Amino acid sequence: MDKLHTFVICAYKNSEFLEECIKSVVRQRKYSDVILATSTPGSYITDLCREYDIPVYVNHGETGITQDWEFAAGQASTPLVTIAHQDDVYFDDYSRRIIEEYKKAKHPLIIFTDYYELRNGTYVKENRLLKVKRIMLLPLKIRPLQKSRWIRRRILSLGSPICCPSTAYVMPNLCRPLFLNHFRTNEDWEAWERFSNLKGEFVYCSTPLMAHRIHEGSETSAMIRDSGSGRSKEDYEMYRKFWPDFMAKILVKAYKKSEDSNKM
Repeated sequence: MDKLHTFVICAYKNSEFLEECIKSVVRQRKYSDVILATSTPGSYITDLCREYDIPVYVNHGETGITQDWEFAAGQASTPLVTIAHQDDVYFDDYSRRIIEEYKKAKHPLIIFTDYYELRNGTYVKENRLLKVKRIMLLPLKIRPLQKSRWIRRRILSLGSPICCPSTAYVMPNLCRPLFLNHFRTNEDWEAWERFSNLKGEFVYCSTPLMAHRIHEGSETSAMIRDSGSGRSKEDYEMYRKFWPDFMAKILVKAYKKSEDSNKM
């Protein structure tokens, strides 16, 4: 039976967590193809991929987070693509559940799941940020509301509760590029905002099916640390897609507190 889903591991340099990510996705080969994309090839990545029999695709073109994600997504041949971040871990049922949700939906755009955080080797199943995101996503647990443009945009107007590495993109139903080379920290939120205007479903599986690692060397932590006031500028620009100026400024101040959840 032809596979419907591909994990594309997006690898950068020599992450100490890459092998753990690889192990978590190759366990699901019954349901998914597994490939790896990188713009920083080297013996560390090559040797791991040889050990686990994973094809490697090297981005020789323009690089950067959105360019690398876009390149990675383009290497898959299946309708469903998950861009697996190299530090994260996927639970055994991820692929099976994603495919089940895909088959139930009429015209899915993205399929995403709840998640845990992974800090210092420990799964954090609940904290303030996770609680807030789960509350924001409650309407999407009701299947008919997943196709509501109004509901999707009301959720995104308050922030970005969708976990990017948990997301499977339904490629035939989305326009390319998936990601615009514009933001450094809000590239996923910007993508969800564009997708929210399309006809189709935001399919939400409320079962945690992966763990997003939080550590000082993670891309998320680095972007928040390095961007300084640039993060607030990006947040403001996103809020202005939904709100007038005065409301956007209020929401930026509230949203900025969520950055503390990515500090060790």
